[in-house]
Amino acid sequence: MSTTGAVFNIQRFSIHDGPGIRTTVFLKGCALSCFWCHNPEGRRTSLELQFFPDRCTACRACVDACPTSAHEFVEDVHVFHRERCGSTGACVDTCFSGALQMNGEIMSVERVMEEVLRDAPFYESSGGGVTLSGGEPSLSTEFAFAILDQCTNRNLHTAIETCGECPWEFLERLLPVTDLVMMDIKLIDPGHHREATGKTNERVLDNARRMARTGKPMIFRTPLVPTVNDTPEAIGQIASFVRSLIDERTGNGSGNSVDAGISYELLAFHKLAADKYRSLDMEYRAEAIHPPSREQMQQFVALASSYGVPTTFR
Repeated sequence: MSTTGAVFNIQRFSIHDGPGIRTTVFLKGCALSCFWCHNPEGRRTSLELQFFPDRCTACRACVDACPTSAHEFVEDVHVFHRERCGSTGACVDTCFSGALQMNGEIMSVERVMEEVLRDAPFYESSGGGVTLSGGEPSLSTEFAFAILDQCTNRNLHTAIETCGECPWEFLERLLPVTDLVMMDIKLIDPGHHREATGKTNERVLDNARRMARTGKPMIFRTPLVPTVNDTPEAIGQIASFVRSLIDERTGNGSGNSVDAGISYELLAFHKLAADKYRSLDMEYRAEAIHPPSREQMQQFVALASSYGVPTTFR
């Protein structure tokens, strides 16, 4: 029987999820609940319906198609009763305006590989490959392993994007078929980490240390979110932690910049996900936050670099 998993997006021609031109496969399910998350549709493991009321043309086809009476029109206003929805997708097939969309699809490894291999010539010419993201891809351990294994067998470069909040055994299982690990470090202070993400970060930092000891090429990432970690203290603490991992890997504690296969990237918060939250009836607590300026990003890059950590931003 083929291994299957819940996929909520396959993004082709990605240029920010590892080297070269890549295909990024997004898997559903995450243990954290970061209030600014740019992929809220990947948080839950189950398939779910997204409703975009601004796109609705009030054709009412969904009312007849829905087996659980989740759709209702009150004075020409479309009311979606999510608590009644069985996520069958029957209404989606009748919605030609795109107001109703199914978030997630159960896919086989073979189906994912069909999509991935469509762009194989671009991987070869650009030094790209395939990246598993999410959500948290390691939570779908066997599905993720099977995809990465198929890619490795075809000599495709592989990468994973992880938040680090998972049992080490899950990440360890993926290592033999992973060429690059991109891991988030959002905060060092455990209390602040809990306030921002719903959980403390002991496991995240422990997994970061374990991963660094494997010798795998790594890019540590910090989403720079105003009110969360946009301070010299917060970024300095993370840069110091990354520097300690570089020193441990190389055995060099002199503070000189050493190429240890570990680098650091700052990711600017943006508000492009706001519509996704509304479509899922999820509270968007980052509504009042403004993205950091380019000048702010450059200042934090300079700060992190001062710790001897190769740092970039986007």
